[in-house]
Amino acid sequence: MALPTLINRFNALPANLKGAAALMLAAIGFTCMTLLIKLTGAHLHVTQILLVRQIVMIGIVAPTIFRDFPGSLRSDHVGLQFTRLIVATFAMLMGFTAVINLPLADATAIGFAKSFFVTIFAVIILKEVVGLRRWMAVGIGFLGVMFMVQPGTDGFSIYALYSLCGAAAAGVVMVLIRLLTRTEKPVTIMSYHALGIGAIMLVPGIYFWQWPTQTEWIMMGIMGIVTSLAQLTNIHAYKWGEASVMASLDYTRLLYATIIGYLVFGDLPGPYTWIGAAIIITASIYTIRREAKLKKTVTRAPDAKEY
Repeated sequence: MALPTLINRFNALPANLKGAAALMLAAIGFTCMTLLIKLTGAHLHVTQILLVRQIVMIGIVAPTIFRDFPGSLRSDHVGLQFTRLIVATFAMLMGFTAVINLPLADATAIGFAKSFFVTIFAVIILKEVVGLRRWMAVGIGFLGVMFMVQPGTDGFSIYALYSLCGAAAAGVVMVLIRLLTRTEKPVTIMSYHALGIGAIMLVPGIYFWQWPTQTEWIMMGIMGIVTSLAQLTNIHAYKWGEASVMASLDYTRLLYATIIGYLVFGDLPGPYTWIGAAIIITASIYTIRREAKLKKTVTRAPDAKEY
């Protein structure tokens, strides 16, 4: 079947189905990214991996940045942009370190806790009003996190705490992006992210530099390309489909991480991981659906309040 025909058939699909297809591809891409991080992290320092990844990503987004230059870097909230960069760097350092040292499924599942941190920091930073039901979902979600982290037991790993810290920082980043999108253009947010993270990683990346093997060079190059494509596909998924549906489907990454973790490393999640992940995903989906429902209600009745 000719490519134009396939494209036309795809464009004719319902919006949510198109978004779901794109999100599945993005989820596979992000899972492949974490696999490559884990493989290269066995020999290379996490800051070096981040530096090379950002250089590849800068090369990919450079045409977009220069097409609107210097407007792509013109911001009314430079301080907020840099705050986001610092928090995003912390999130990636914590998250990548956890991926390198934990089973893929465990690191992926704990990372889903970011949705609960988004709720908390949206209240603190954006002054959003959150009702009892969503607070209960957040509390139940963190109970699931405790099942996975297992503090005070022999099953506790410091890297599980790293993953949780990374999830918290990622939650802050998502809230800051919400704040920035009120006044900043998407190309400006993207430009600061691509160039800023690369600049921050330059010194530590060089300091911890170990010369990669040919295979590691290839893997880091693929990592940058796959990450860029996954991010772009993810954007299109949310452009085509309803945000609540897309966010719910994103949890398929846990399935992919479990399969790849088993095939490549022979790792299978333990019972506490499965129980904790089930609790986290259920509470997260409830939170996402609840937020979407309230947004629709507010659209119909501006004075409606959450309860």
